[in-house]
Amino acid sequence: MKVIVFKQNEFEIRKTTKDDASLILSYIKKIAAYEKLSDRVVATLKDIEHTIFEEKQAFVLIAEKNGKPIGFMLYFLTYSTFLGRANLYLEDIYIDLEYRHQGYGKLMFKALASLAVEKGYYRIDWMCLDWNTKSIDFYKSLGAKHLEQWYTFRLEKEEIEVLSKL
Repeated sequence: MKVIVFKQNEFEIRKTTKDDASLILSYIKKIAAYEKLSDRVVATLKDIEHTIFEEKQAFVLIAEKNGKPIGFMLYFLTYSTFLGRANLYLEDIYIDLEYRHQGYGKLMFKALASLAVEKGYYRIDWMCLDWNTKSIDFYKSLGAKHLEQWYTFRLEKEEIEVLSKL
């Protein structure tokens, strides 16, 4: 059964089911290609089914126009000790090229913001590659702030394994 979270005329955003796992993986590959990082995608269909639909480690919304998928958003919860509550972290948003610059990205953020308000989340955070000026300008047009005082750090699998053995 299709669960619609946002609808405006022929455009709608819906929750995903396990049947959407291959669609989700295809969007992950599309965004990786756009970001010139295709060689980094190691996720499999089984990974998507297990982590998203069985373990519920992330959530995915699909944007559709006239019933045809045109984009996706993948997000998960973070927690702010200062706020004392969970917040949303938007890992990926992607809209197919032919549907960009038509207002669908703004509608997708509106749907995510509505979900945040409904659940009592106070923040939505995400990252953007520094060369992606069109997206940066779009995010700023939504009222998003660039947190210049924060550095992003990462431990990857190899470093995590080494650290766990110290």
